[in-house]
Amino acid sequence: MTTLDLGPASAAPARGEDHILGLYRAHLSKGRATLAELFGTHMEVESSGAWLTTSDGERFLNAGGYGVFIMGARHPVVVEAVERQLRTHPVATRILLEPTVALAAQALVSVMPPGLDRVHFALSGAEAVETGLKLARAHGYKRTVSMTGGYHGKTLGALSATAKEVYQRPFRPLVPDFLHLPYGDADALAAELAAHPGEVCVIVEPVQGEGGVIIPPPGYLKRIEELVRTHDGFLVLDEVQSGFGRLGTWWGADTEGVVPDVLLTGKALGGGVVPVSAAVATRKAFRPFDKDPYVHTATFSGQPLLMAAVQGAIRAMQEEELVGRAAELGAALLPRIAEIARTNIPDLLVDVRGRGLLIGVELTEAGLAGELLIELFNHGVVANHSMNGSSVVRFTPPAVLTDRDVDVLLDSFDKATRALVSGSATLPGRR
Repeated sequence: MTTLDLGPASAAPARGEDHILGLYRAHLSKGRATLAELFGTHMEVESSGAWLTTSDGERFLNAGGYGVFIMGARHPVVVEAVERQLRTHPVATRILLEPTVALAAQALVSVMPPGLDRVHFALSGAEAVETGLKLARAHGYKRTVSMTGGYHGKTLGALSATAKEVYQRPFRPLVPDFLHLPYGDADALAAELAAHPGEVCVIVEPVQGEGGVIIPPPGYLKRIEELVRTHDGFLVLDEVQSGFGRLGTWWGADTEGVVPDVLLTGKALGGGVVPVSAAVATRKAFRPFDKDPYVHTATFSGQPLLMAAVQGAIRAMQEEELVGRAAELGAALLPRIAEIARTNIPDLLVDVRGRGLLIGVELTEAGLAGELLIELFNHGVVANHSMNGSSVVRFTPPAVLTDRDVDVLLDSFDKATRALVSGSATLPGRR
């Protein structure tokens, strides 16, 4: 395996945990430092495949990472591509033609739903969202509909679409003319589109990840597409978390044969090595960017180092058939996780749901979800909370899990849920 030479993992942190925690408090976020203390102030210093290692040598199975690690950490194909580009031409002038961005766009379009063939690259998922929203505005769609529970990022436009009061309140007034409708309710959307024909951009996730792994009714996405076309709307599909194989298909759009005006991707697009996102549009939707190449730009959009990672990530997904592997692993994990939860914590459990390798365990209250995350960590597994669904623990493991890794994950979940029950007995107001 070819890796970037960063020296031994033990040499990565210059000081101990207390020193680093102090630096967090002094220069980053006091709240983030407090959260770190709940997890024992461990410092992650190395990662490989499905595993990460802390400064004290402990190893943890990474079923978190907010969906970034569909191919695990430091996949050799991606690392080799990035390393080669780093040694030749990592950053371009953006004045001359540069091959890696063209080849990355070609590779990404090759795995997209048909008709999506124009690409704008960015860094974060929120930037991709902003790109989609700006394309809609450039076409005259001044009203935007997003869904309650949806998460689209925290830059100002993306935040206007993210229907979460706690995130929006400090930054109001936000971008005007945003409306939030119930996720899964096609009739409510039909009424809004009919009332404002030719004016509405709809942005929606195929599965709401940060909403708590909320899966819409069958046919919902197709119905949205039909309604948008009937009423001359503009459809943006946010697949920053759900896309790139996470659901066991290349895209959530594939499950119902949907082709939006713009599809957004990110997180896993950089192969778990560098940050990359993209908005991929139809030719018609992309027309404002064709007309003026400077109307929407960014210094690091499409830079060679990032584009090498995109090409490597797509190649690795295809060569190792990781999309199909995600479907297989998800089909095996979901019923086992549900069985363990129903057996160990029936009184604390609301639901277990998922698609592919996006799995959520919903508990009766948010505090229990926090406790379960800590217990999972105590038993060697990293998972995530859900930003818009605080009572949901979310698993986003990589598609490179071995059979042994699966056993570790299930065994840790079994032990963590058992510990949750024994711990909850002493807490006030808990049965």
